[in-house]
Formats: sequence, structure tokens, C-alpha cells
Amino acid sequence: MKPKSVTLDDVARQAGVSYQTVSRVLNQAAHVSAKTRDKVEQAMAALNYVPNRVAQQLAGKQSYTLGLATTELALHAPSQIASAMKTRANQLGFNVVISMIDNLSLLACRTAVNELMSQRVDGVLINVPLSNDDAGAIAQLCGDLPVLFLDVDPQAEVFKILFDPHCGAEQGVEHLLALGHQKIAVLTGPLESISARLRYEGWLSTLAKHQITPCAVHHGDWSAASGYQQALLLLNQPVRPTAILIANDQMALGVLRAVHEFGLRVPEQISVIGYDDTEDSAFFFPPLTTIKQDFRLLGHESVNRLVDHLHHHGDKKQSSLLLPTSLVERHTTSKPGESAVSQEALSQELLRIARQLSPR
Repeated sequence: MKPKSVTLDDVARQAGVSYQTVSRVLNQAAHVSAKTRDKVEQAMAALNYVPNRVAQQLAGKQSYTLGLATTELALHAPSQIASAMKTRANQLGFNVVISMIDNLSLLACRTAVNELMSQRVDGVLINVPLSNDDAGAIAQLCGDLPVLFLDVDPQAEVFKILFDPHCGAEQGVEHLLALGHQKIAVLTGPLESISARLRYEGWLSTLAKHQITPCAVHHGDWSAASGYQQALLLLNQPVRPTAILIANDQMALGVLRAVHEFGLRVPEQISVIGYDDTEDSAFFFPPLTTIKQDFRLLGHESVNRLVDHLHHHGDKKQSSLLLPTSLVERHTTSKPGESAVSQEALSQELLRIARQLSPR
């Protein structure tokens, strides 16, 4: 026998309030005291009440649901961003539904967005690399539905929030040049990715400013496997670099393995610098020097800005935001031919990290 579903009337009786008060709590109304809201939420928890979002949507009410169209969640950056979005959305009383695309095409993005709109979401977040024209086409597809982009050119005329790609690329190059490196190789992400292309352009322009040309350029697909494969090709070239700029930390992990298998030492014989500062990068061996992009901040801020726009019913101007990057210097970069850290110092660093992670 199917169990009887819990209704708003049941919650109201349990909490000792009116049906209308429960409805106001569910719809995030402002004129509800904290004490009353707490009583209603406790009653919902005790009764295992689940709001009927479909009924709310059919009634034309706000669904308190955001849609996320994203690239492959097996990659660290998209998964960390999606996780941060869901966490922040839940804190604000919103749910997040996800549509993941498996190829970087306008058609695939259109399909994902149509799938989200069919679920009557209140707004859409797009973490898919799109050209300026394609981003404009997606914004037009969404019509009056607010849409926020996370992987477009900073010059794209759409509502967006993203990291400053030129700043991050410049920080990596300047760090290596300050150490005295001249033979610098580049391992980019796939150039159909806007982020990968902008990092690559930033590296080239910063090197050119110092009258340096990369001694080699290779292209990966963001994965550790591609970093490993491309590094083996790079290290077999006649002119071996003293440093490698890498477009993300996962590819840097593959590079570190390839360098080790090639019989070279990091950073004494070759410096390696990643991009992203994923949570694992501090535990690579050696711990990875990288360019930090705060994915938690990006996920939280994207939800904040989209929800803020919803609360103002589109009256507030959609202002875009460019987030900063920063250099995180660890133990994979040093002056050419010089050890960045002694084995004893490295051991002490690993012990320090272990103590931070151990329960108090």
C-alpha cells in the first residue's frame, strides 16, 4: 500500500501555525520571524515533508531551481565548481539541476539548455566554453530567463563571471623568468576551449614582451594522461626545456610522472608550473607550484549573482565580474640547475600538511 504523502496542512498542524505561514516559509517570504521559520522547518524535518516543485511550477510560481549546463564532471575544475554551486544554492533555498554535455558544440549546449528550461528552472548557469557569437545565441535562446556564463571571452557582451585569464598566464611566466628560465615550453589545453586559448595567448604575449619564444608548444585535453603523453614527446625533442607552463593541474600530474620516468629531477633539472590549484596539487610529488583559481569562490559568487538578479526581478543591471588569480609557490619550480628545497625541508613540509589534516 502506497504511503500517504505529507501535505502542507500536516506540516501546519505539526508546527502549530497556519497553512499560509507554511507556504510563506516555503516561498522564502521576508515577513516570517526566525522563531516561526525554525518551527516550520523542524516540522518538515519530523514529517519528512518534500515540497511538490512540479505543482508549484504548474501554478506558475517560482520553482527555486537553477539549471547548470556544464562540461565533463570527471574533470576537477567543473566538478568543484558544480559542487560549490549546489552548496551555495542550498544555503539560499534553491535546488540545482545539471545537464552535462559530452561535446563542445553549440548544438550540444542548446540541447542542454532546452532540457533545463523544460524543467522550468528560474535561471541558468553555463559552464561551457563558448565563442562570443555562440554565447549570444544561447542568451537569445533563453529569452527573459536570466543566464550567467562562466567560460567565455572577457569581451563577450553577456552576463558573466570568470577568472582573469591574462593575469594568471602572466603570473606563471613572470615567476619562471624571475627564476632565470629562458628555455620555456608550453602545454596548453584543447584550443577549442576558450579558457585554454586565452591562457595560451597570455603566455605568448607575456613571453613576447620579454623577447622570448617558447622552445616548444604541445596541446593536451586537460587529462593527466594527455599531460604524460605530451611530456614524453616534449622531452624527446632536441632542445629540452628547463621549465614547462601547463594549462591545468591534472595535465601537470601526468607531466611529473613523465619527467620522473625520463630520469630527470623536478625542479633541479626541469621546473613545472600548473594552473588551477586543485585540492590535490599540494599532495603531488613534489608539491605543485601553480596558478590558483578559487573554484569555490566562483561557484558561490555565480549563484549569488544569479539569485540576486532573480530577487530584483531583472530590475538590477546585470554587471559582470572578473575574479583574480594568484601564484601558489610550492616545490616544482626553482632556478635552472638549482634545487628549490632540500629533502629535509620537503619532509618537514609534508609533515606540516599531515598535521593540518589529522583530527584534533
